[in-house]
Amino acid sequence: MGKFVLLDARLFAPGADLSGASNKIELTSEIEDKDATNYRSNGWKEVLGGLGSAEISAEGQWEAGDPSRVDDASWADLGGVGPYTVCPADSVVGALAYLVQGMRADYKAGDAVGEIAPWSGTVKSSWPLVRGQIAHAPGLARTADGTGTALTLGAVPAGKRLYAALHVLSVAGTATPSLTVTVESDAAADFAAPVTRAAFTAASTPGGQAVRTDGLAITDTHYRIAWTVTGTSPSFMFAVSLGIR
Repeated sequence: MGKFVLLDARLFAPGADLSGASNKIELTSEIEDKDATNYRSNGWKEVLGGLGSAEISAEGQWEAGDPSRVDDASWADLGGVGPYTVCPADSVVGALAYLVQGMRADYKAGDAVGEIAPWSGTVKSSWPLVRGQIAHAPGLARTADGTGTALTLGAVPAGKRLYAALHVLSVAGTATPSLTVTVESDAAADFAAPVTRAAFTAASTPGGQAVRTDGLAITDTHYRIAWTVTGTSPSFMFAVSLGIR
């Protein structure tokens, strides 16, 4: 991806797509620098990396009246921890995505008379900010079991983890529709022998979940999601992002 103008950035809160109500999204990831300077530092300051942190800040046009709108979603998420995914361009399968498990720390709404009603908010990390890809696009309704497109993310070294964020954006159907999503890996793109690496809890309402592996090495280099849908006339709109860190 070369230089570009921000025109279609995407922002997914736990169970809502806030892209259409956002006009500014910023990501920050940093490591504390701890002073380790001593008399043998030859006159130069020495630092060691301390605790890491990440933050997402966003703002845009205020909307309310439905769980998918920014005011409803912000109040529901305020003080809670959930997954957030940001795409700097689009959210098609394979698109660059940044994902984090974080706490919705603040929410602000309102401005002077005559202004378009604004909102702003901040998410502070509970897990690292991870650079990855979209594994399932948000605009595809799923009504039956299936598998996603294979992504080449590379092997997971020991001490690193595979991270995944699920955003269930809408649910329809009767007799308790349910969606179960898993993350699979394989050594090749044809997934002749897939291995389940992580699983989300079955979902029957809009919301978000984040999972990660245990830090053990994974030699497989290809990853995809699989989903199981149950219920009468079920339909789910959801997005999934994957990354390694």
